[in-house]
Amino acid sequence: MKRMIVHGQKELLQIAVVDEGRLIEFYMEQSENAGQLVGSVFKGRIVNVLPGMQAAFVDIGLAKNAFLYIDDVLHPHLERQPLVKPAIDQLLKVGQEIVVQVMKEPLGSKGARVTTHFSLPGRFLVYMPHADYVGVSKKVNGEHERGRMRIVGESIRQQGEGVIMRTAAEGESNESLKADVKFLRELWQGIEALAVTASSPIELHREADLVHRLVRDLLTTEMDEVWIDDQASYQKTESIMKQMAPSMVARMRLFEMQGSATLFQQYRIDEQLHEAFERRIRLHNGGDLVLDQTEALTVIDVNTGKFVGTSDLEDTVFRTNMEAVDQIARLIRLRDIGGIIIIDFIDMELEEHRNQIIQRLELLIRQDRTRCQVVGWTRLGLVEITRKKVREHAMTKMLETCPICKGRGKI
Repeated sequence: MKRMIVHGQKELLQIAVVDEGRLIEFYMEQSENAGQLVGSVFKGRIVNVLPGMQAAFVDIGLAKNAFLYIDDVLHPHLERQPLVKPAIDQLLKVGQEIVVQVMKEPLGSKGARVTTHFSLPGRFLVYMPHADYVGVSKKVNGEHERGRMRIVGESIRQQGEGVIMRTAAEGESNESLKADVKFLRELWQGIEALAVTASSPIELHREADLVHRLVRDLLTTEMDEVWIDDQASYQKTESIMKQMAPSMVARMRLFEMQGSATLFQQYRIDEQLHEAFERRIRLHNGGDLVLDQTEALTVIDVNTGKFVGTSDLEDTVFRTNMEAVDQIARLIRLRDIGGIIIIDFIDMELEEHRNQIIQRLELLIRQDRTRCQVVGWTRLGLVEITRKKVREHAMTKMLETCPICKGRGKI
């Protein structure tokens, strides 16, 4: 059974997703930071143009200037882009005002990354005011349904607009999809109208808060129950669900504490979070994983540990690697690991086993809502994965670098 667990406090909101009691996703947001930067739209001012980097820096009112790359200035439809990219200083000038959308939050010493390829997500589709094409989520199965959704997408968009049909649109009526695109179109028109009169730098649109985003993006028919332990959060979630997913309201449950066990304790959320963010992760069969993260990449090492197998070495290694795949796919989502991910599986002799590892990894990675790609085996026998990084995971904000070893792990 798949459940969403919502723990509300005055200053903090925590949401966990558990599948058969196993924690697979976790989100946290401070109440004073309602909404997030990614997806928010700003009117900014160009403060620096760098032809050598084909990029510009934009003041959008944050502590650090945002970074705008030339590919995010050209037309979002690849067929509309020039064969040879112009110099960035031909498109942008210092002092020029520009409307941009945040696509990656500030990370470490880097400012936010912004784009002019605007997109507004709805319950059933993503609206792109300038994209001029129709896309369908790769997670939608069946050529007949994909074809139907593409036809509907063409019928509800206006000239020059683009839409991407989301997985939640599968089986939905044309009226629901029309209503979704109408709402998003009017939202964009309001942003454009405000941009005409507003002085930069200014925020024109703030992405929805955590509860709204998860109802919109995560709540599907696969979610069996939604448990909430706070009356205010329950009422807010119920209101959003009645508007966006009325058929799911019956699956809501208000948790009333009996004894001393909280909702998070009942589902071992804190315990599983602590285990997931350890450097060494134990596997059920006795093997283990060791995760080391740097600024550029994450390395995951698979070891047999205490698992000695029952028949032969190849079988022992293969079974350990297969169990590691399931845990790695879960940890990548749970820890929101982004960038380059290198996995050092235990060496296997049989090509058939190597292929099964990749097939299993690709199958599990498809469940990830963040764009992720299994590149495959390298010449050194490592598996390479790339995953889009858009924000710092909430848990990292609760961790501090050791003042003694400065993060090296040794003194």
